[in-house]
Amino acid sequence: MSFSTLLRPADLMGHLADPGWLVLDCRFELTEPAAGERAWAASHIPGALYAHLDRDLSGPVTAATGRHPLPARRSFAATLSRWGVTPATQVVAYDSSSGMFAARLWWMLRWAGHDRVAVLDGGLQGWTAAGGSLDQSVQQRQPARLAPAWREDMAVSTADLVPLLARRDRVLVDARGPDRFEGRVEPIDPVAGHVPGAVNHPCQRNLDAAGRFLPPAELLERWQATLGGRPPESAICMCGSGVSACHDLLALESAGLSGARLYPGSWSEWIRDPGRPVARSRG
Repeated sequence: MSFSTLLRPADLMGHLADPGWLVLDCRFELTEPAAGERAWAASHIPGALYAHLDRDLSGPVTAATGRHPLPARRSFAATLSRWGVTPATQVVAYDSSSGMFAARLWWMLRWAGHDRVAVLDGGLQGWTAAGGSLDQSVQQRQPARLAPAWREDMAVSTADLVPLLARRDRVLVDARGPDRFEGRVEPIDPVAGHVPGAVNHPCQRNLDAAGRFLPPAELLERWQATLGGRPPESAICMCGSGVSACHDLLALESAGLSGARLYPGSWSEWIRDPGRPVARSRG
């Protein structure tokens, strides 16, 4: 049996010593990029390797990109090979609780054509609550030769996005919180607001009070309301830098709504060009 969206702590507990399973710790703090790796070094799910958002899951930032551009395909393929990922590997990604950073890795592996990847529902917090142990052990893995089958159509560039926005059969979904989406606050990027025409589906709307993903039926109901009757393949998901948007994409997939795409550059890339329009709330 393989997992391709979410898995529970109980699903993982029996596979910690399974060489066909790879656990990756994706904990990260946007305001302190070294904090996640320090936390991993102190304690983690037994055997877990560390996946750094800036170093492993992003490429170099330039004057034209957002804050977390996708890495070059060759670079990410080398990272997967270093981690020992083969076509048969079941990858499990986790972070502190919500799954936001783990979802970025989940999406990237699918982008590379690897569907045997799932996010640990509830993250490290859910793991320990379920009785899971922590230690400092690291699984020793042999590098693998992997030839990714890239799915280029999963991502939308800024150049592609502009003409798509003029089409009424497409919907741009922003995963940031309402205050940032509406432009009332902006703690990270130099310009506040959102892309005109976008709708807001904060990634926290995918979770229950304990930080676990809502049941598929409830996710389906919420996402159908956001999509407004459009099919899931009409959706393009974005956020501040292409990270929390992957959480929305994971929620869609978990609800059985496949086909939505990611705008990796997201808001931080959109505002690189001051000529691009910006919308804000009038409230």
